[in-house]
Amino acid sequence: MKKTVASALAAAFVVGASATTFAAANPFSDVPAGHWAYQSVAKLAQAGVIEGYGDNTFRGDRNITRYEMAQMIAKAMAKNPSGVTKAELDRLAAEFRDELEALGVRVAELEKYADKIQWFGKIEYTYKNHKTDNIYDGGHTRVKQDDWIFRFEPVAHVNDHWTLRARIDAHVDLSRDNSTDFNLVRGWAQGDYNNFQVKVGRQPLYTNEDGIIWDTEYTGGEVTFGNFAKGFRATIYAGRLSADKVTGSTRNAGSWNGRQDKVSADDRWNSATGMLNGGTNDPSSFWAVNLQYSPEGDGLFGGAGYYHIKDDDFKTSVYSKKGDTDKAQIWSVNLGYRFGKAQIWGAYAKNSKADYENKSWQALVRYGDLYGGGNQSTHKGQWAVWAGYKELGSNASLCAINWDDCFAGTKGFVCGASWAPMDRIVVLAKYFKGKYIEGPGDAERIFGRVEFFY
Repeated sequence: MKKTVASALAAAFVVGASATTFAAANPFSDVPAGHWAYQSVAKLAQAGVIEGYGDNTFRGDRNITRYEMAQMIAKAMAKNPSGVTKAELDRLAAEFRDELEALGVRVAELEKYADKIQWFGKIEYTYKNHKTDNIYDGGHTRVKQDDWIFRFEPVAHVNDHWTLRARIDAHVDLSRDNSTDFNLVRGWAQGDYNNFQVKVGRQPLYTNEDGIIWDTEYTGGEVTFGNFAKGFRATIYAGRLSADKVTGSTRNAGSWNGRQDKVSADDRWNSATGMLNGGTNDPSSFWAVNLQYSPEGDGLFGGAGYYHIKDDDFKTSVYSKKGDTDKAQIWSVNLGYRFGKAQIWGAYAKNSKADYENKSWQALVRYGDLYGGGNQSTHKGQWAVWAGYKELGSNASLCAINWDDCFAGTKGFVCGASWAPMDRIVVLAKYFKGKYIEGPGDAERIFGRVEFFY
């Protein structure tokens, strides 16, 4: 498809019946009414798919660039085609996907009409190296992890507003050369409307403090509303968390987030850190509210949150002095300033029902456009760096993203970097150096990850 006229003919098939009449006058002086491509070119011009040049010519013998073809496809996509027209446009969009994304056209919006089910996912290699001072004998314990994860994230389109979404994971422990079966980690229904979104089912729980309280799943419902275009959002959550998500504890460095080495790693870490925690027999019930203002562009952004959790596992002497409460009430605030690719940001959270390790906070400086990892739209050359300080109290960071650098029960300095050497491939590195909040001991963590998105 080298020539402009040939490209126009393909796009004319895409536009189809959406423009069935032609202008009275010839749209271009070099495509007269008797030309073999006149009808297709005239139809495209009237539909606004092609514009020609300022001198009223079409120049059909000129080689077309991929970028120009993508522009025509993007305009055809705006017609919301159907039937055989849609099928042809789907094939063109797949061929010119990168150029369309460069134009800011979300190909995913087209793909949802092409197939009832889309498959996304990633393959991820993670390396972790943990070191801590033993609380009992003053020695050191070091635990390492090599883990592959295979992830599938199907999206099934019910109609223009509702989708069904899931996450299916399997893990491979490279040190033992064994693997798990695929497990359904998440599965929920999601309705997206103008300035309104609703989710029901087992879904992600990651709130506006950027992971210092929650980075997990829960079963329940979630409603978000506000003026999305101006950056205002309010979210209400309610549901249950599985039994192993919430405990009352201190020095909570033991969890390995369900990886293959979990049992032996927990044994070693529990022995080294002297972790004290409540039981994990029953699920937790909770409800929460998030308010956030985060407009596009430079300037201030921030928000607040409240979380009410009920669980008998809080009835322990390492959670409250009397050990007689089954509740957690966590208040949070976050505030930042964005200027170009640079950002200064911080978040603070406190559990008013806990007496020990009851607050968490972080303050970070970031630069770049790939903070925290990538996705299917990540492009070659994107990168980011960041540094700061974190303190994650075990009774405030109940199920936080504390497996990468700073972990529950510790505080100290963190730094990290991410880079995309190729499209949809990301390399991450993080480092933490600190100490325990309660009791003696230094702690250190080295983290590395390579992600392949598809």
